[in-house]
Amino acid sequence: MKPAKSYIVFPLDVQNPDEAKALVALLADEVGMFKIGLELFIRSGPDLVRWAAAAGSARIFLDLKLHDIPITVKRAMAQIADLGVFFTTVHCGESRAMLSAAVDAAAGKVHVLGVTVLTSVSPKDIEDAGYKNQYADNIRELVMKKAAMAADAGCSGVVCSGEEVRFVKERFGPLFQAITPGIRPLSQVVKGDDQSRVVTPKMAIERGADYLVIGRPIRDAADPKAAARSIAMEIQDALEGLPHTCISPG
Repeated sequence: MKPAKSYIVFPLDVQNPDEAKALVALLADEVGMFKIGLELFIRSGPDLVRWAAAAGSARIFLDLKLHDIPITVKRAMAQIADLGVFFTTVHCGESRAMLSAAVDAAAGKVHVLGVTVLTSVSPKDIEDAGYKNQYADNIRELVMKKAAMAADAGCSGVVCSGEEVRFVKERFGPLFQAITPGIRPLSQVVKGDDQSRVVTPKMAIERGADYLVIGRPIRDAADPKAAARSIAMEIQDALEGLPHTCISPG
């Protein structure tokens, strides 16, 4: 069983590299991975990614959600593969060819994750986007369709909400990684959250999530280190309640 803190992915959703570096220094011993998204990457670029990858034992998740024609995604992924990151993301989109191009260009240097349906997306959003009613009425069906595309293309796993993670693990097996955003400690699950489909750390672990993306509950806490430790304890309690055979691989 990997340590509870290794399940925590902390997003560096800040506006400048100094803030990001301060958070890395503060939380390096409390989380398993730092996620760098579009805002920080556009501001600071590959240099910060390389710095973060070399800063300590925590892995780096470069979350750029690539979505373009296959050749463009392939060329972009070839650049990402040399940055020393552990995970990166590509939208499942409309074409398996795009996902396959990303996996080919990754060349085993970085684990490619397919983004299924963002946790901020609601059934009404799906309907307004023009999807068939069967997907608006059942987002899980759309997530599973996109997850199948990712698996067929050779992706290492997917990003999906805690509401779908159990079904992803059951269908694609324990080695197909499930990264779950929209995580809120029970005390912080509130009405009006901009994440439409949220779950608690305990719920996500029990359903089979391999990594939990947890930002605001840690970053906005009066004591971020203490908040991270508290969440790790919640994860540990959930892990101890799982049958040994259900614990996901490291």
